[in-house]
Amino acid sequence: MMALGELGSAHDAGGPARHVPVLLEPVLDNLAPQPGEIIVDGTFGAGGYSRALLERGAQVIGIDRDPDAIAGGQELVKASDGKLKLVAGQFADLDKHVRACGYDGVDGVVLDLGVSSMQLDQAERGFSFMRDGPLDMRMEQAGPSAADVVNELPVRDLIRIIGLLGEEKRATTVAHAIDNARKVKSFSRTAELSALVEKVLGRSPKKAQIHPATRTFQALRIYVNAELHQAAKALGSAEQILKPGGRLVLVSFHSLEDRLVKRFFADRCKTRGGGSRHMPEEDVPPATFEMLTRKAVDPTADEAGLNPRARSAKLRAGRRTDADARDLDIHSIGVPRLAEFNGLGG
Repeated sequence: MMALGELGSAHDAGGPARHVPVLLEPVLDNLAPQPGEIIVDGTFGAGGYSRALLERGAQVIGIDRDPDAIAGGQELVKASDGKLKLVAGQFADLDKHVRACGYDGVDGVVLDLGVSSMQLDQAERGFSFMRDGPLDMRMEQAGPSAADVVNELPVRDLIRIIGLLGEEKRATTVAHAIDNARKVKSFSRTAELSALVEKVLGRSPKKAQIHPATRTFQALRIYVNAELHQAAKALGSAEQILKPGGRLVLVSFHSLEDRLVKRFFADRCKTRGGGSRHMPEEDVPPATFEMLTRKAVDPTADEAGLNPRARSAKLRAGRRTDADARDLDIHSIGVPRLAEFNGLGG
């Protein structure tokens, strides 16, 4: 998945354009790639991070679940002189992908979470409420679509998904409107759903620039692609495969993702239990990470001005210690338990 903020189109009059990922310089500063090091770009997308890492002499394992991204990256693979391995798969399993490539450990992992701008910009992928297309939203182009979820999931489950994953305060209103509409005609297009949500929620004068369907579409996209499950599992996988001293860099684009990252690092950097004056401190396992960033790194005003999709980006980074990796309970760091639907949720 390419970062939300990668700039440029795939081609221009002069040939292929270079995509510039969000927060590229802070990513490189925290990864500190050295010639010969092995870095995982877990969200390859258009190859923006991978290209920059290759230019600094690193060997890169690029992973992406979108077949279009894998196909589009083959030219960079050919130009890399064997230094880029491109893997079709989920970044949740990045430790397994690394071992399948013949490595027992890596020196760095970078993940930019969220939807790809390539996917948003293609109406036929059905991610955007701004472009009419099939109500799809599947990054892997397989499995249940957003239309399946909207048309078939019980209304009580739609309320929970839209409320939790979209942080939509009026989730009950939206879900019941969807339920009433689908009894007459099933949803098949993004414009149909977008228009319905706008009709029932209306436009807020205070938030005129934010489309009323934004949160509902976000919720459906996250659910269809199990994005929070994937992101949390990727954090655990990175812990398993990073060498001592290895760097983990994460770029998130909304509060749900950033909250997962913060909770993961808070748990993995902890060295003492809570305790109180009445109770002894709890024993905690040795910290598996130490923070490289004291607080989240935001894009500069210049970057945000050039690329509106970068405005919500936040970067956090940590360095792997030599402590043994631990199993991760993804729900303990904030992944909600949701209704199961044909392999989704849980």
